[in-house]
Amino acid sequence: MGPVLAGFLQLLALIGALALAYVPLGNYMARVYSSDKHWRVEKWIYKGIGANPDAEMRWPAYLRGVLAFSAVSVLFLYLLQRLQGVLPGSLGFSSIEPAQAFNTAASFVTNTNWQSYYGDQAMGHVVQTAGLAVQNFVSAAVGIAVAVALVRGFARSRTGELGNFWSDMVRGTIRILLPGAFVAAIVLVACGAIQNFSGIHEVGQFMGGHQQWNGGAVASQEAIKEFGTNGGGYFNANSAHPFENPTPFTNLFEIFLLLVIPLALTRTFGVMVGSVKQGYAILATMGTIWLGFVALMMWTEFAHHGPALQLAGGAYEGKEVRFGVGSSSIFAVSTTLTSTGAVDSFHSSFTGLGGGITILGMQLGEIAPGGTGSGLYGMLIMAVIAVFIAGLMVGRTPEYLGKKIGSREIKLAACYILITPALVLIFTAASMALPTPPHSMLNSGAHGFSEVLYAFTSASNNNGSAFAGLNANTDWFNTMTGLAMLLGRFLPMIFVLALAGSLAEQKPVPVTAGTLRTEKPLFTGLLVGAILIITGLTYFPALALGPLAEGLAS
Repeated sequence: MGPVLAGFLQLLALIGALALAYVPLGNYMARVYSSDKHWRVEKWIYKGIGANPDAEMRWPAYLRGVLAFSAVSVLFLYLLQRLQGVLPGSLGFSSIEPAQAFNTAASFVTNTNWQSYYGDQAMGHVVQTAGLAVQNFVSAAVGIAVAVALVRGFARSRTGELGNFWSDMVRGTIRILLPGAFVAAIVLVACGAIQNFSGIHEVGQFMGGHQQWNGGAVASQEAIKEFGTNGGGYFNANSAHPFENPTPFTNLFEIFLLLVIPLALTRTFGVMVGSVKQGYAILATMGTIWLGFVALMMWTEFAHHGPALQLAGGAYEGKEVRFGVGSSSIFAVSTTLTSTGAVDSFHSSFTGLGGGITILGMQLGEIAPGGTGSGLYGMLIMAVIAVFIAGLMVGRTPEYLGKKIGSREIKLAACYILITPALVLIFTAASMALPTPPHSMLNSGAHGFSEVLYAFTSASNNNGSAFAGLNANTDWFNTMTGLAMLLGRFLPMIFVLALAGSLAEQKPVPVTAGTLRTEKPLFTGLLVGAILIITGLTYFPALALGPLAEGLAS
């Protein structure tokens, strides 16, 4: 079997598995967030944190809950790292330096999981399990909660109430993420991923020195890392490491995990607004972009130049031979079109155009299908923009799901789509203009610029993957990427929740002959076009200086 056919068959198997999970998982999540009953363990949690889960919140109160919980989480994780040297189970590792501790705390709380450290050489068992793994769950639950609040904004009328943040966050963790990650961890252990609390072992000599490995609760962290679209690896090699990702089957299974919740949330959206066809329209938009990017990536990595690459059957540099070019291409596209950031190959070693595809995937806003929650609310914001554009074309007030898109709504949507590009471009420009930051670049020229552009694209979009050629463990990059992650996570949430509150206060608008049918293929095409055009116009100059220049020169 040739490598191209193998990649195609893996893609078909992945699509089939996602199709089987779509309806049951989507319906289940809709029931979770629509139920008025609380599990006993949830009641204990509410009592412990002093929250009333039945108290409805308007958008400012919902936002305060998000920000307060996240601020406490950043502080706790920062202190845990700073105290690591005196904690039990630290494996002898010292405390993390302040800039790196801030960066890591911001990273995991924002669901980014950017790592400027070697995971297996810096973090002990306590920080890994009580700190990083916990944030893998709750940061994903926060993203789903914000998406559900926006869905309620469309579904409700004549009220500003969006539900209860504490209830939504706890339910997402207890009822969705914990059981899903538990099952996934068992599958990974059965397939060879390690799961223990062993210490450091010397396993032999390597280039004149001793090679050491340490164990850890790897399978459980790997499961929620993918299922919650987090991405932080236990080992420096991330999902290319055989302890995290042992076989081609686990590789495909991990891709399934990182895609399944973002895709199924479109079904949840359709059920909660009373029209599953609306969910299918959003799903079709996400699927079109994802499949298009996978096809482009496979083409760039298989359409190789030079006799060595032709004999190898593809651009194998930086890719695990266990997985091959096809599976690595699917993983790379999926991890950058979601907010996962896990890698089973090194994107810096992809072809020039292939590396550009990974950057562009993040620059779309990670909405195809995006992260847990963030992908859905990002796509719904783009749907609002597309409806507004369609309204301008025909000269009538735009409507979406029975809600008018007036000046207030479009201003909030516009602020949402502008904030992340502003962060990416400003931080990248500052890093290239100042004398010291460029010293962190492993390469010069277009590829070196791509390393910096990738770093701030990844941080601002809460992805977490890296181009692997940039030394990001400096005070500048630790601080600036930390700020980019925090601003890129929480500023957009302000506009999402404000839009949700504005929509919930409206009364429904009756459907007329002039209403745009947003469940039809025509709207899907309009939405895909709006996403690609807006992103292209925003980022084309930066892409032209980096991956496009490199790709055209090769």
